[in-house]
Amino acid sequence: MEVAPGMRPRLQQLPILVFNGGSSSIKFSIYVANGTALTLLNYGEAAGIGTPKPQFHFYAFRNGERETLVSESAPQDLGSTRDAMRKIAVLLHQPGLTRPAAIGHRIVHSGPNLHAHQLITSAVLLEIEKATCFAPLHQPIGLEIIREAKESFPGVDNYACFDTVFDQDLPEVASIYPLPKEIRDQGVHRYGFHGLSCESILEQFQDGRVPFPALPGRVPERLIYAHLGSGASVTAICEGKALDCCLGLTPCGGVIMGTRPGDLDPGLVFYLMRLQGGSAADATDAVEQLLNKRSGMLALSGLSNDMRLLRDAEKNGNAQAALAIAAFALSVKKMIGGYVALMGGLDALVFSGGIGERDPMTRAQVCAGMDAFGLVLNPEENDPTHAGPKTISQKGSRIAVYVLPADEDRVIASHVARLSTEE
Repeated sequence: MEVAPGMRPRLQQLPILVFNGGSSSIKFSIYVANGTALTLLNYGEAAGIGTPKPQFHFYAFRNGERETLVSESAPQDLGSTRDAMRKIAVLLHQPGLTRPAAIGHRIVHSGPNLHAHQLITSAVLLEIEKATCFAPLHQPIGLEIIREAKESFPGVDNYACFDTVFDQDLPEVASIYPLPKEIRDQGVHRYGFHGLSCESILEQFQDGRVPFPALPGRVPERLIYAHLGSGASVTAICEGKALDCCLGLTPCGGVIMGTRPGDLDPGLVFYLMRLQGGSAADATDAVEQLLNKRSGMLALSGLSNDMRLLRDAEKNGNAQAALAIAAFALSVKKMIGGYVALMGGLDALVFSGGIGERDPMTRAQVCAGMDAFGLVLNPEENDPTHAGPKTISQKGSRIAVYVLPADEDRVIASHVARLSTEE
């Protein structure tokens, strides 16, 4: 895994390293901030961590062109998050690569006491640890990445950027749970997630990268953002602020996801716990594992949570795969329809995430029948051969429909640059 010395000159501006960890992957980027301007120098990903076929890739960017520096299939040193972080650290310490002066982390849950992106102090780290109970699938990975980053880059400030911050100003009527006040006072409310992704989409409208027909260079007044991937959410955004979101206290509710069920009858959880038997603690752990890792499209199909594999199976006549896809699309459609009613109409619908960006059939299934709202897709633009970002609505459609890749890493780097300047 050698990178030739002198591949990139040292820069005097603020170099920022960004980590974005998932359940089996770590994405990492190096940016240089010059005021509000950001330049991407490098991007990498350790994918399939802990699986039989991991991947490791690392790229450099020059004048808009991507150059592959490292590409490894099935490396033997990606057995865990810690292994992956140490492999990344060895790579980033090689001569010729820009050393970070600040590090930013995507953290899924802020918990009840943190309300902004911020420097990770010992007190902040403790609050992030406490919030593990709200996001047991994601938070431990984020914490391990923070600890490894601190060890690998001693003396470099680390910053937490939370997926929950964008939705923290939800109207109370949208965020409140109908539970006793003593429970709500413990921080039990709707937090919302994929906030960094939402921020990225709004920035693309604000800086003019998205040609919104009525208001070039501005955010549509009534916008619905469908972040569709293995984790999925739908957010209603009015005048640039979250009005409602489908994810709640944890990233387990809302629409159907890859391995998570989305919204369920609470009584079903009681039933599942009784079904487990044994101690309350054991039943809780078993049901938590079931709802986080063995539900959703994986459970409905009995095959996979990967939409690409499900589409292939559907083509080959697999009825369960077709059912899983249809149930997923229906759950998204219902959420969008409810938000259209909530906002009294809609100006723009944005698809993003792995499924939202790459699966035109899902987009078509979700939008089918929405001509009643004035939404008409352009089948040619919705074709997979036309890469995003793009407009996929028909000319004359009252609702503009877009496919826009979210760039969470860039948003994180932007926040780190701002926070570093403010200190």
